[in-house]
Formats: sequence, C-alpha cells, structure tokens
Amino acid sequence: MALKTYLETVNDVLIRLRENEVTAVTDSAYSKLISKYVVDAQRQVEDSYNWNALTNTLTMVTVPTLFNAVLVGAGVRFRLLDVIDDDNDTVLTYRPSKEMNELFLTNRQNGKPLYYNFNGVSPEGDTQVDLYPIPDGAYTIRFNIIQPQDPLQFDADKLLVPAEPVIFLAYAKALAERGEDGGMASSEAYQLYQTSLADHISNESNLFQEEFIWNVY
Repeated sequence: MALKTYLETVNDVLIRLRENEVTAVTDSAYSKLISKYVVDAQRQVEDSYNWNALTNTLTMVTVPTLFNAVLVGAGVRFRLLDVIDDDNDTVLTYRPSKEMNELFLTNRQNGKPLYYNFNGVSPEGDTQVDLYPIPDGAYTIRFNIIQPQDPLQFDADKLLVPAEPVIFLAYAKALAERGEDGGMASSEAYQLYQTSLADHISNESNLFQEEFIWNVY
C-alpha cells in the first residue's frame, strides 16, 4: 500500500468532518487547523511503538583521545535499539552517568570503547555521547535507533507510520474542538483511534515479535 501524503491525510480527515477537500493543506483556515491536528497525531502515533518504518542507523567515527562526540542527525526524540563497534564486532553497554564519571576520574583508560552514556545536546540540537575507554583510534560506532520523521510540512510529504490511526486521532481532536454537531462524538472517534492503533501494532508485532511494548497516548 502506498504511503499517504500530508495532503491526502488532511483530506481524509476533512471528509470525515463533512468538509470540502482542499488542493493544499494551507487552502483555508480550517484546513490549516486540521493540518496541525494531523501533525500532533503523527507525533503521538510515532511515540506509541517502535515502528519498523522509523528504524534508522547513524554512524559515528571516533577521534583518538576524545571521549565525547555528537551523534549527528539524531536529534533528541530517538529511541535506542543498540550500539555496535563495527571494527571489533562488539556491542557497547550502557553505563549511568555516575558510573561513567567515576571511570573517567578514577580509572582513566584509553582503548576500544566498551561503554556509552548520553551526555548533553549539541548547539545543533543533536544528542552527545560519552564513550569509555577513551578511544585510542578511529572506531566506527553504529547506533541503531527508532527515529521519528520530521513533522509533515509540505503537501507531498509522505507519512511513514500507519496513516489510519493518525487520521482517526486527528479526527477525534477536530471533533473535540468543534463540539457536537450531530455526527460522531469525539470519544467514539478516539476509541476508533485506539482500536486502529492496537490493530496496526498487533500486525507489525507479528513480524517483529521482540517488539511487544507499546503505549497509547
């Protein structure tokens, strides 16, 4: 099934609201409002589960003697799956900030990184990572993450997560804002969203059975 565009998603919500479709999400004040609900719904659906469509791999090459590095392109909303040293075929282990600080202060060593800890955000808005032992060379460190896509902005932008729960949630938000008008109540629409979200998560979890944790917002 083809991915829905931002415009198609907004129009699907407008149809359910018995409103005219638009040729651009900015065509009217009301379509602009619905587009905001779609983006809000996009974020909630993204945060509800580790969707395969949001899987990404970011690679960092360490600089000798520097233990702190920026995970370029990560932002701050990602969820981590694992961290792998590709050069040594090893999985790095997370260590809390207190333990990392003790290692740096009392047992400072250089070598291939074995532990990691997230520590701060760069001026560009990307997460920073501490590595220990302090790299003694250029190691290729691979971060496998779940990374939400940027908020939908242009008409042709394509929604990566399942469109149906996004549409139902945006519809429920629009009904709550508009109030009762003889159509479906916002509570009923929200129940449709919850059911749709659960169905899509169930379908995907059958393919990735280790991914069994999800949240409804």
